[in-house]
Amino acid sequence: MPVATPDQPGKRDRPPVRDPESPRRVTLLELFFDLVYVVALALVSRGMVVDLNWERALQALLILMALWWTWAITTLVTDVYDPERTEIKLLVTAVMFGALLMTTAIPEAFGSRGLVFAATYVAIHLGRGLFLMPTVRHHRQTQRRAARIFIWFAISAVPWIAGGLVHDRAREALWALALAIDYLGFRLAYPVPGLGAVPDAQRNVTAEHLSERYQQFFIIALGDAILTIGTVFSLYHSEAENIGAFAVAFVTTLLLWRIYVHKSGALLPHAISASKQPSRFLNTAPYTHLLMVTGVVTTAAGFDLVLHEPTGRTPPAWMAVILGGPALFLVGRAFFEYEVFSRVSLSRPGGLLALLTIAPGVLFTPPLVAATGAMLVLAGVAVADYLRSRGHPPEEPKPPH
Repeated sequence: MPVATPDQPGKRDRPPVRDPESPRRVTLLELFFDLVYVVALALVSRGMVVDLNWERALQALLILMALWWTWAITTLVTDVYDPERTEIKLLVTAVMFGALLMTTAIPEAFGSRGLVFAATYVAIHLGRGLFLMPTVRHHRQTQRRAARIFIWFAISAVPWIAGGLVHDRAREALWALALAIDYLGFRLAYPVPGLGAVPDAQRNVTAEHLSERYQQFFIIALGDAILTIGTVFSLYHSEAENIGAFAVAFVTTLLLWRIYVHKSGALLPHAISASKQPSRFLNTAPYTHLLMVTGVVTTAAGFDLVLHEPTGRTPPAWMAVILGGPALFLVGRAFFEYEVFSRVSLSRPGGLLALLTIAPGVLFTPPLVAATGAMLVLAGVAVADYLRSRGHPPEEPKPPH
């Protein structure tokens, strides 16, 4: 990433920005940081199916979006700044502590611990800015970037804290507003009167590092699915239906992984490097991966339902979770494919159409049949991907220009 020349280039005052020639591999501290989100995603998917209804699903989505944004912004920090510097290690460790505190509040985030969840989220983002601005004081452009981001998070802090002080629908509305500010600010490059937006030169990304980080988080989401399969099946494993549900859930998880890594996932770093504007990836990747992660977490919630009660009729809310998870994943995967190849395979909309087609029918079948239907649709997408690439030379990434 291009960086401005420091006003005082002395070694002692060298800001902790990455050296353009330094290695860009993921550090062990970043992998350690990710462990918090294994627990967080498991709590989100589990909380979604407790008294399942549309409001519960909305609450789970808001919590997931907050957790994701904490992870995504921290990942950008380790892409821009040198993660081997002591200052950045301390910052990542502090964010990890805050993310863990947020995680403990998830079960009661829309109950008695709402203020803890919101205040911790705000403290993470404002605290990061308060730490970075003096740390990079001799690097004016970098300091102005940190100031722009801090101002936007200070604005969203108002509805976050206000939401923690109210209850029910008011909290949902205020937190949705706060998240809209956070996500919009990023998309607009954090424009601030007098400072402008973050220049494109400061929004370029490192292909190797950032793509690897997104791939790792997707694997964490799949880990939530595996955790759900193992823990729920260990409680309900005596009937043949449960064994069948176990097999369906495992194969579905395997298919989600296969569809993600096929072509686009493997070629993502090359696509970013080949792009004339690497910042385009920065503009879209947080949102496409959020869709895919949401799909996987919702699918894991569906596993919980099916493994718990594979027989009987499938209620509409259960159908929405069991089929909606794979559908969300396919939508995100379609956008992800467009990021890499500037086109979308027909198998993506075809899979969505198939899920919509079987949706009315699964209402009259057991949850295990609904889950099997979703698995077969994903299998069809995976087979179509394989047939499309078989016998053809490796496709070169062609990201949008």
